[in-house]
Amino acid sequence: MHPLIGYVLASALFAIGVYGILTRRNAILQLAAVEIMLAAVHITLVTADVSHGAHTGQSFAMFIVVIAAAEVGVGLALVLRLWRARSSIDTDHLPQESGVRMTTERAQNVPPSATTQAGD
Repeated sequence: MHPLIGYVLASALFAIGVYGILTRRNAILQLAAVEIMLAAVHITLVTADVSHGAHTGQSFAMFIVVIAAAEVGVGLALVLRLWRARSSIDTDHLPQESGVRMTTERAQNVPPSATTQAGD
């Protein structure tokens, strides 16, 4: 097999995974898209290993399998928690991070005289 085939396949899978992350609203489908992206990285490492003759790509591929298994466990636990709390796994209706909102609200509520006094 020519190494270019593996790289093209991996880049196509990674692009499909990115498309799945950006367009899907369902958390389980987003997790599946992340798994497709990890499979693309796996194929890239194995293809690089075959083309260079070293065994480091296969070692890193085994680490990816372990990371993918842990990601599935944690991801499904988060999805189940989301389902129990909201009865929906639609990620569009999740609240924004409260720390980000607080900092923007604080910046908007600061009177102009407070900023000029600090500079004097």
